[in-house]
This record gives sequence, C-alpha cells and structure tokens, in this order.
Amino acid sequence: MGCEKFCGPLLFLTFTLLVVFCEEDKQETTLEETEIKEETGVLVLNDENFNTFMANKDTVLVEFYAPWCGHCKQFAPEYEKIAQILKENDPPIPVAKVDATEATKVAEKYDISGYPTIKIFKKGQAVDYEGSRTEKAIVDKVKEVSDPSWTIPPEATIVLTEANFDEVVEAADIILVEFYAPWCGHCKKLAPEYEKAAQELGKRTPAIPLAKVDATLEVKLAERYKVSGYPTLKIFRKGKLYDYNGPREKYGIIDFMIEQAGPPSALVQTIKQVQEHLRDGNDVIVIGFFTGNHEKEFQLYQDAANILRDDYKFYHTFNSEIASFLKVQTGQLVVIHPDRFQSKYEPKKHLFKIEDSTSEEDLKEHVLKYALPLVGHRTKTNEAKRYNKRPLVVVYYTVDFSFDHRTATQYWRNKVLDVAKDFPEYTFCIANEDDYASELKDLGLGDSGEEVNVAILDASGKKYAKDPEEFDLNSLQEFVMDFKKGKLTPVLKSQPVPKNNKGPVKLVVGKTFEQIVMDKSSDVLIEFYAPWCGHCKSLEPVYNDLGKKYRSVPNLVIAKMDATANNIPTDKYKVEGFPTIYFAPKNRKHNPIKFQGQDRDLEGLSKFIEEHRAKSKMKEEL
Repeated sequence: MGCEKFCGPLLFLTFTLLVVFCEEDKQETTLEETEIKEETGVLVLNDENFNTFMANKDTVLVEFYAPWCGHCKQFAPEYEKIAQILKENDPPIPVAKVDATEATKVAEKYDISGYPTIKIFKKGQAVDYEGSRTEKAIVDKVKEVSDPSWTIPPEATIVLTEANFDEVVEAADIILVEFYAPWCGHCKKLAPEYEKAAQELGKRTPAIPLAKVDATLEVKLAERYKVSGYPTLKIFRKGKLYDYNGPREKYGIIDFMIEQAGPPSALVQTIKQVQEHLRDGNDVIVIGFFTGNHEKEFQLYQDAANILRDDYKFYHTFNSEIASFLKVQTGQLVVIHPDRFQSKYEPKKHLFKIEDSTSEEDLKEHVLKYALPLVGHRTKTNEAKRYNKRPLVVVYYTVDFSFDHRTATQYWRNKVLDVAKDFPEYTFCIANEDDYASELKDLGLGDSGEEVNVAILDASGKKYAKDPEEFDLNSLQEFVMDFKKGKLTPVLKSQPVPKNNKGPVKLVVGKTFEQIVMDKSSDVLIEFYAPWCGHCKSLEPVYNDLGKKYRSVPNLVIAKMDATANNIPTDKYKVEGFPTIYFAPKNRKHNPIKFQGQDRDLEGLSKFIEEHRAKSKMKEEL
C-alpha cells in the first residue's frame, strides 16, 4: 500500500513532465520551421513562414528569385546594399527574398512568372514594383510606400455592371472590356497585366479606358454578348462591338489598343505610293476612293475597315489622279494584289461600288472574297490569317522573290497556276521549303531529294503528301484530282502503338486515336501534352490519380497523348497550348467539350467529368 501511495503521485509527475517536455519539443520544432533566417542582411522567406512574418508588418520589400537566374545573381549585391540601407531606416524596413522555385505556394499566390520579380507589401497587400533595379530607385519607392499617408492607388480598370454598362461604353470613342469569372485561372493571370495596361493607357491624351465585367454576377450582359469562356475581351467603339484578337500581357495590350485607337485606314496621297505598294508589296491592297472624309460612303468604308483591320491593311485617297491611274471611280473600293502575285487567269483588280444600300457586311464579303491571289505565298507570318481555309494545296520549293531569284520562283509558281485555275474550290499556295522544314519532315518529305514537293492539308486535319518525283503540271493535276476523288491515303505522324496499355491512364498515339478517343461506346477524357511542358509535368500526378479514381467505372476512359509526337487526325480537337484537355462524350465525338477555367486538381477534373457525363447520359436517354 505504501508503495502505491508513493508510486502513484510519482508516476503522475513523471507523465506530466514528459508531456511538458514533448510540448516544448513540439514548440521548438514549430519555431524551427517558421524561423526567419538571414543571408547577408536579407531575410529568407518560404511557404511555411511567409504569412506569419507578413502579419502586422507595415512595409516589407520582397524579391522573388530563382537560384539559376542570371539576372537574379547579377542583382544580388545591389539587393544586399538595399537591405542594409533600409535596415538603418527609422523605423527599419524589412527586406526579404523568396526562392520561387521552392516556395511554390507563395509564388503561385502572387502570380510570379519571371525572375527577379520585386514587390512591396503594404500592410500585407502586394504592390508591384515597376521601376529600374537600382539601389536609389528601389529605396526611394519603398520609403514612399512606407509613409503613413501613402495608400494603394485605386484600380484604373473601370468596373462595369448592367446599371452603368451602356452609359460608359457608348460614351467612349474606344474601350476594351474584359468579361471574367473570379474563379478562372486565366483571368487571375491576366488581371495584373490588364490593370497595369489600364494605368498606362489612362495617362494618354486622349485616354483609352479599360473595363471589366464579372460575368458570373452580370449574367444578362454575358448572355447579351455571347460570352462562353473566360476571359473574353471585346472592343467597343461608340457602343459598337468588335472582337479583340490582341495580346494578353501589359505591353502587348498597350501597343494593340494604341493602334486600334488610330484610324482604320491610312491616307494615300500620291501615285508613287501606290506604285511602291504594287511593286514591293507582299500582301493584298485595299483602297477606297472618295471626294472627302465627310461623305457617308467614306464613313461606311471606315466602319468596314474597323471590322477587318486586324487582318488587312486598308487605305483611302481623295486624289483624283490616283483614281485615274488605277481607272477607278470615286465612291468605289478596289482590291488589288502586288505585281508579283498577278496572273493571266485572274482580273488585275476587283472593284466594288459603295452605294446607299451598301452594308458593312457587303464590303467585308468583297474584301474576303478577293483577298487571296489564285496562288499566293504562304509564310510563317501570314499562314494563320491568310491560309487557314482548307483544303489547302501547298507547293514547297526555294521561294525567293528577290531580283536575282524572282524568275526561278515564278517559273515554278506558273506551273501551279496552270493547275489552280481548274480547282477554284481549293486554296493553292507556294511555300519556302526552309521555312517549313518541320512540316515537310512530318509529311515524310524532309529527305525526298526533290526540288519541289507537294502536300494537301484538308478540313479534318488530315495531311496528304505527293510521292516524291519530278514535278510537272500533269503530276500535280493528277495528285489534286486523286484527292478530290478520295483516292489518297493520309499521312499520319504517330509514335509506336504501346504494347502494354493497361495503366489507369490510357496512352493514345496517332494510330490509335480513332480506336480509343472516337470510340462511340465510351466517354473519354483526353489530355494533350508536351514532354517539355512544366504545367504538364505538374499535372501528371493529379492526372494519374484521376485515372485510378475512374479506373473501374464502365464506359469511361482517362487518356493522354503527346501532341508533339503525334498528329491529331481531326480538327475538332484543337491544341493551342499545353496541357489541353477535352471531354469526348460517346454521343458527340465530333463536338468535344474543352476543359477551361476550372482548377486543374483532382476535384476540378472530377467535377468536369461528372457534369458532362451526366449531360451525355441525359441526351442518351432522351
């Protein structure tokens, strides 16, 4: 009994001490994890200690860097000097750095995409530093922000709602409007660039306003302007709608909108200018002829030019001598190609009379109809806008329009013209074989040994290569005719078919695309990736988990395809960036649903699958 009386309290005391020691050890571990280290006067922050450190701090200077970045290494001594100067400030201002390649959560939160990125945090809110990376400039800016009277400037981007939309938009000569969703990753990435562009464009005279609409709240506005994805950007001129096809980063937006704010048509004043365009030009020329800029016809021409200004260069003139030179009357527009692209098989110019009954659409249709010569020159700079129509017949050789090589270039082009005249339903062009070396390789023509090679690219995304042989008019005509009759076999770039394809994520190659993705008995989620893509690598473990989650679900396939090593044998699955993900319902294989906006995590991808599987099932039952 005596032992029980003595040992009981002793055991309790020992246990209590152990708990205390364990708690102390736990606290020490936590402190170690969140401890702020210092390197040559600069504090080192990471995912674990960033938020704790920032709490209750008035002003903090932070550099986001990458250890391998040359600019970061070069900037390091300057940054250490800045840290010492601000440490001696009254009160001291902390200077910190974050390895953005390690502290990925913090880097992602603040949209760090380049190195070094410098931000000043004012009461926990990030302020971008846009000045020069010099000691004086940075110190002066930090001291300015640390002043108690300094406040974060209001947004330059105008917030539009249904209540103020029409008033603001109709009053602006030009305004750019973004329709966004707060949860959209692409919108979050665009937001700082858009705001910076708004700040700069707001300083111009006259200012070019930028605005935004939360499409999830302003549903009627989103429906009115047929917003189906985020972010969607639109240009308005005095309330009139135009598509925005420009860049999505600060300087690109600024340059594009400055150009858009200018007149859509350039004034031509002399015959010499026209002659230079015809002699040296590489693209179609559109000129409107008027007596003055007060005419109704002139304004109609300007409106039509605004619609097409991103794709074509428009001109106008009030000079009657130019009209006489081109044999054009006032009130007409002419579509004319440079001398090098004219031929005996097509008119030298295409005239259109602008009348009271003429609409913008009429003018637009005329330009589009005659914008391409019978056989034009496809290049890397014009292919997206000029040569996107299919079927496209491409003849590859050494294309060089310089004075010394023009005769040889036109010799081969004339042979193509002789065939193109008989197939007006197809688009014909020539292309420099050096510019399209990778395309020729994909076609199996990279080592053909022939001076001239030919291919046809069709509307479904299939490609057809002409067997390497000596090029002449008859062989080209026969090749195009065989295509027309459906006698040709398409070229298919494909990795070898996997011998073992029993994993949770099915591997798709060019040769198995039809078999797996287009299988009408299964719903398919397909990821198109590139082996070198960082985002694809980050997605890989999530995508594998997704495959495991749905492995036992009948009639559902989770698949992926290396889009750099395989052709996608249909244009319905367009890949313009990596990773690109589509859901292919079993009842709508040629109308897949693109995954966009949602978070690329297990929950977001699962939600996307469940939503569209349910819709697919409903349509099936109906």
